[in-house]
Amino acid sequence: MNLDHVFKKTKKRIFSGSVRKPEVPEGLLARCNMCGGAIVVEDVKNHYYICPRCRGYFRVPAWERVGQVADEGSFEEWDRELTGSNPLDYEGYEEKLAVTRLKTRLREAVVTGTCRIGGEKAVVGVMDGRFLMASMGEAVGEKITRAAERATKEGLPLILFTCSGGARMQEGIFSLMQMAKTSAAIRRHSDAGLLYITVLTDPTTGGVTASFAMEGDIILAEPGALIGFAGPRVIEQTTGQKLPTGFQRAEFLLEHGFVDGIVERSELKRTLGDLLRLHRAQGEKAEAGSRDAGPRLTKQRGSSKTAWERVQRSRDKKRPRGHAYVAALFDDFYEFHGDRLFADDPAVLGGIASFRGRPVTVISQEKDQNFGMCSPDGYRKSLRLMRQAEKFHRPVICFVDTPGAACGIDAEERGQGEAIARNIYEMSALKVPVLTVIIGEGGSGGALALAVGNEVWMLENSVYSILSPEGFASILWKDSKRAKHAAECMRLTAADLKQAGIVEQVFSEPESFTEENLYQVTVPLEEKLEQFLEQYGQMSGRELADQRYDRFRHLGTIKSETDRKRKL
Repeated sequence: MNLDHVFKKTKKRIFSGSVRKPEVPEGLLARCNMCGGAIVVEDVKNHYYICPRCRGYFRVPAWERVGQVADEGSFEEWDRELTGSNPLDYEGYEEKLAVTRLKTRLREAVVTGTCRIGGEKAVVGVMDGRFLMASMGEAVGEKITRAAERATKEGLPLILFTCSGGARMQEGIFSLMQMAKTSAAIRRHSDAGLLYITVLTDPTTGGVTASFAMEGDIILAEPGALIGFAGPRVIEQTTGQKLPTGFQRAEFLLEHGFVDGIVERSELKRTLGDLLRLHRAQGEKAEAGSRDAGPRLTKQRGSSKTAWERVQRSRDKKRPRGHAYVAALFDDFYEFHGDRLFADDPAVLGGIASFRGRPVTVISQEKDQNFGMCSPDGYRKSLRLMRQAEKFHRPVICFVDTPGAACGIDAEERGQGEAIARNIYEMSALKVPVLTVIIGEGGSGGALALAVGNEVWMLENSVYSILSPEGFASILWKDSKRAKHAAECMRLTAADLKQAGIVEQVFSEPESFTEENLYQVTVPLEEKLEQFLEQYGQMSGRELADQRYDRFRHLGTIKSETDRKRKL
């Protein structure tokens, strides 16, 4: 299932930095402070704190949030009485804390504890913006650190709902130190191989953004949430620049690659429950069984087609794209977005899914997006997902379909060569099973960057080559019109590559291959995938990396003199 439950931009000013705080007013009837419409306060509270008119999101008190996501009666609070001090002896601070505690009925700006979400146990922390704008002082940092430490000790996933104006000014440098303390605890939780999810709500700014909020294995956000380091007002006052509409909102961060997905509040509990289940299921053996499907195509076709004809078939616009294979082969697919550096490249579809009950990481090049030509951001997104898969011991399944990597000024400025090289370098040593299936074109390093697998499979009419036949002919013969002849010389067909030991499996295709008869490929592919996961799932991480090293080490035709004599 795609995580793009993206908030519709109903009113322009919802996304501007000038709206008033989206808080539910007191009383029976009131006006929404985002759209000005009349609302029944109790109805809003009973429907996820969302305005029924403009669909704007009001901020949710911590205990209301717990009630929205935790299974009924399952929440157990931790460190309820923990409070901070006044380390700077700041005048009036203790009185301000006392008034805030009385008003909010909270001891501090975060509530932590354990609960079940969809039956899955997790440690949860919820920040409450009503308490000094959920600024992070000693007590907030300590409660979050303790929650992370206890989650590590008990082997539990950690979910933090962030909402904060940043550091707590009244505590000065002691507040700043909480960024380091919480991050260190999160790192230890990560080193233990445990799942950490952050849900960014409005607003998440300052030191919270620059520490634990952006350190999640999976980062989700609520629609329209303000997320950034420096707030819009600070930026405008400092730089004198007028900020664009939507700047620093969740949708802006999604576009720029910093969050995995935006989730509607009504979908949040189900989404979190599914993600927890998929990670708990890691390593658990699936029950046998397969989907109902049409008849299998088992007959291997002959090699009557020319290499050029197969090139043309690999480029056919009616040919199924990567997302179709993902939908046909996997359940519970959750798409994750962004490279956490600059952007989200739609030419790479990636996320986690379930294959016959096994959690897997799936990455696909999408021919419908920039012809499948991935940017550096796309390769860095795929590498981020592969590293995440390694942490959680998930196999990686890649579907390749690209004429080559994106080229151009932007790609070079952002380091296209480095991005491809880094993928190849890191994939070679991944300690989880890696399988690549070439479903269309496999062009040059743009394909290899997702094809350093324990095995590589191809479809009958897919191709895999150093570059396109047109490019080959242009370079060697200065004549791109000789592409047909080049295709024959290049030995780029699945049959050629199987014979050469470059690929391990070749799958037959229907004569006219479309999404309607995709099942004729995916049914046998599914059975072979099950066998692959069974075989490689029994190997240790070191054995998997060694097998992958040996596979590529022995590809090629160069033989030593001893090897030649032995062959004779």
